[in-house]
Amino acid sequence: MAKTLTGIVTSDVADKTITVTVTSRETHPIYGKQYTVSRKYAAHDEDNIAKKGDKVTILETRPISKRKTYKLDAIVEKSHGSIELKEDVTVVEA
Repeated sequence: MAKTLTGIVTSDVADKTITVTVTSRETHPIYGKQYTVSRKYAAHDEDNIAKKGDKVTILETRPISKRKTYKLDAIVEKSHGSIELKEDVTVVEA
């Protein structure tokens, strides 16, 4: 059975490759406190359809390259756009 993971696409710059960040909650074995763990995976995206911010599922597969052992399975939710701040803000002094 192949392993499937669900995460957010954090980079789609490379050709046919996406970087997916998978966040999970874990419990400390001694103290019992919960904390979040983020892991980044490189996944193969043959048609370059996933974009930054999309929620996707990735499927474990044979090694495609040194870092890529997952491929894009499905896009669960498309991103709703991103907010970019203006760089060139002019300050008027009185």
